[in-house]
Amino acid sequence: MSQEERIINGALELFLQAGIKSVTMDDIARHLGMSKKTIYHFFGDKNELVVELVKSRLKEDERQMNEIIENSDNVIEEMINMMKCSEDIFSRINPIVFHDMQKYHPDAWREFQNFKAGVIINKLVELLNKGMEQGFIRDDIDVKILATMRVNQVEMGFNTAIFPVALFNSWKVQLQLLEHFNYGICTIKGHEVLDKYKQQNANK
Repeated sequence: MSQEERIINGALELFLQAGIKSVTMDDIARHLGMSKKTIYHFFGDKNELVVELVKSRLKEDERQMNEIIENSDNVIEEMINMMKCSEDIFSRINPIVFHDMQKYHPDAWREFQNFKAGVIINKLVELLNKGMEQGFIRDDIDVKILATMRVNQVEMGFNTAIFPVALFNSWKVQLQLLEHFNYGICTIKGHEVLDKYKQQNANK
């Protein structure tokens, strides 16, 4: 792992725990056991670090999504595997990360929004169309509308004004929204396969 990657990973660990705003460059340097000068050698300031971190994570997210698609037998399995892939991420994320990124790091937020519109929605549209061909997804839905809705559901699930952290567990919120979406778009055939996969995972 390069020094730059190590700094990005170390910053990510702290951001996920405490949010972005409350973590200083001194905190990151202390966490990594390196000088702040070393960090500034790679990143001009905290905002640049946040932008590069977001780009790095989005690239990894896209790699994971492609891997899931390649290794799944059908659309339902893809949805289940996407859920499992998301579980570890969502369970560690402090919802304040999204708030801080939007308010204090607009360049990083723009990267996230572009990725959401240009990559995630398009992959969901492809998945839904494939599901229709396989008979698992209802053929009366508008795939673009539903894909856009689903991506924005994820963002809404992290909105602390809607789901205060004192009252809601972020992962449980995401799981409920995802299950609601999955069952809403599936045919009876899709429901049967979805139930089977859910049961298999529950028994593990």
